Amino acid sequence: MKQLLVYTVDLLKLEGKGDFPCPYCGVSISPEDETEDVYSILETRVRNNVLEDVLILCNSCSNKFLLTGFSVLEVEKSKPLGS
Repeated sequence: MKQLLVYTVDLLKLEGKGDFPCPYCGVSISPEDETEDVYSILETRVRNNVLEDVLILCNSCSNKFLLTGFSVLEVEKSKPLGS
């Protein structure tokens, strides 16, 4: 029986548009993909009306990823320009 792992991916450490390869099967996981052909969203956690993290499933190999870093991105997005 294959043991499934949960990989943590900090969005703040990714370069580019947030794409990353699955470390197990190599399929490219992209936030631009809204079809859920490559991955499925399993769970989202929100704290104080701010997205905290998202648990996704790679549809190719069934490994799970916990995407973090949303709260910092939301704070940065809400700051006025020049701050």
